[in-house]
Amino acid sequence: MTTIEIYLIAMLIIFTLPYLIWRLGRTDYFAPLVVVQIVTGILLGPGVLGAAFPDYYQFVFSAPVIQSLNGVAWWAVMLFVWIAGIELDLKQAWVHRKQTGITAGLALGVPLVLGSVVALGMLGFAGWVGTQAQEWQFVLGIGMACAVTALPILILLMEKMHILRQPIGQRILRYATADDLAIWGVLALVLMDWQRLGKQAAFLAAFVLLGWGFRRLMVRVPQMDRWYLGLIWLAACGIGADWSGLHFMVGAFLAGVIIDADWFDQKQLDGLRHNVLLVVMPVFFLSTGLRTNWNVGGAAVFLAAALLLVASVSGKLIATHIAGRLLGWRPGEASLIGWFLQTKALIMIIFANVLLDKAIITSETFTALLLMAVASTMLTVPMVTPKLRQLKEIVVGAH
Repeated sequence: MTTIEIYLIAMLIIFTLPYLIWRLGRTDYFAPLVVVQIVTGILLGPGVLGAAFPDYYQFVFSAPVIQSLNGVAWWAVMLFVWIAGIELDLKQAWVHRKQTGITAGLALGVPLVLGSVVALGMLGFAGWVGTQAQEWQFVLGIGMACAVTALPILILLMEKMHILRQPIGQRILRYATADDLAIWGVLALVLMDWQRLGKQAAFLAAFVLLGWGFRRLMVRVPQMDRWYLGLIWLAACGIGADWSGLHFMVGAFLAGVIIDADWFDQKQLDGLRHNVLLVVMPVFFLSTGLRTNWNVGGAAVFLAAALLLVASVSGKLIATHIAGRLLGWRPGEASLIGWFLQTKALIMIIFANVLLDKAIITSETFTALLLMAVASTMLTVPMVTPKLRQLKEIVVGAH
């Protein structure tokens, strides 16, 4: 068979299996399609089906096919992160800066500290720290992975639950927005290469200067032109960031964060996010699954994932309960908000992919983080659904 035919077989598998599992298994309550796609990617990878049926794996996922899939995955995830950057509403976060600052700071800081404690324990064992990592980079990277909230997935879940436009939904979005911005700032710090500091400074200076001109241009052109200019800007920022050593994903986020969402029609922006998730992101999920590795030993990987999950979940819940006491929230709000902020899939997986690419973590650590992200996200809907029924007045009431 030709490489094209084998590539299309891979695409057939990528789009068929997760859909059938999701639709026939009716998993939406605990595992939205996005989560099913990620888990299916893990199962299709070398750690599960690849190990059980090596001939299948070597045939379907040959080197040329993997290379082709990676090209699609890179662009898909750049688009996704770019849209996430655009959707960050920094203006609203600033208007409500006291409440947002306290809540987002705690929701970021507490799980970061607990995750860093777990990472310090992992330093004592071989096989977790990447070859290019200094200890502080590894600890801070793992801690930050425990603090991540996936803003785009959070938006999707709240849309499904019909609270996105409600006051409580907008509050949760503000907290997640502030944390999302901090996450990418910390990632840039972790990736800072002091030997390439000149290049990174040059990129950031050029980004500020060209970004100023880009913003002035965007407000002067028709809306249709803004989409094309935005994609050109995305590719340029990705090139610059990767050239400087900050990784193309940091460039993709920066490219989006200086774009105002109100420059575009909101329905079109929502449609683009939906279509990116539908058409190309499943390829990224599969390529993520292909990176899973159990070489440290299955038990060790699962133990690490469990400890990271405890740090992440308890950290968010402790943080929101402290915020609730400081800010005088009503009973039940802290728990509801804390569980919504557990959504990690996608953004945390992207974050972990960058750490793996830069050899800050090993593939075994990546696998543990991936399992933690999936488990955390799967907990969200079952935990918040009964709470929403109990707290109807909070959901629709102003605060």
